Amino acid sequence: MQKSYKKRIKAVFNWSGGKDSAHALLRTQQSGTYEIVALLTTVNRSTHRSTMHGIPLPLLQAQADSIGIPLYVVDLTPKGNMEDYSAAMSRAVEHFKEQGVTHFIFGDIFLHDVRKYREQQLAPYGIGVVEPLWEKTTDEVINDFLTSGLRTVIVTTMADGLGSTVIGHEIDRTFIDSLPEGVDPNGENGEYHTFCYDGPIFRQPVLFRLGTPFQQSYDIRLDDGSVKSYSYWFADLKEF
Repeated sequence: MQKSYKKRIKAVFNWSGGKDSAHALLRTQQSGTYEIVALLTTVNRSTHRSTMHGIPLPLLQAQADSIGIPLYVVDLTPKGNMEDYSAAMSRAVEHFKEQGVTHFIFGDIFLHDVRKYREQQLAPYGIGVVEPLWEKTTDEVINDFLTSGLRTVIVTTMADGLGSTVIGHEIDRTFIDSLPEGVDPNGENGEYHTFCYDGPIFRQPVLFRLGTPFQQSYDIRLDDGSVKSYSYWFADLKEF
């Protein structure tokens, strides 16, 4: 008897290069439900680095090459606002919709406002939102990550939070257990961001060097129109 094979759903994976992104990609691959046509990442047009993790484009490309999925780069203006981001993402969505993509996959855990925003932006295009790590507790997610075989280091922190001292630290049980009270183990509130370089999703490790950490501030316009400054430490990741 001839076997019948279920056709996989075409999807784009929104790739940050960090821990939760890699974790969500691993779970997506294990499900066998989706055909991931591209890893979509946003990069600052001036610095050629990812917007929050500060990962340089060559290392994002090296991750994609090792994973075996094409990288699709969305260039953002150096001091772009949400309108710039929405316009750039809309062009990307149109591009992939023409290829038959019906879903965008993200690595969010519990930020309901972020998920609502994604759904509102993608619904007009008929694109569904998939969140492989959703509806789990933050402890469940980090424990699952620690047993996944994925390897990652901290490359960004809030300056008034964990600071520069943890830059370059590997995410392991010792690090998680050492976090101060009130810090989400996954860094879901922006406490830290990471660079994932090895594990089951990669054909071979992604080689990198940690440069001298540097501090940078950003002015963010809030919903009420006021502007607040946020300061971060970055690892200054470099190619090996």
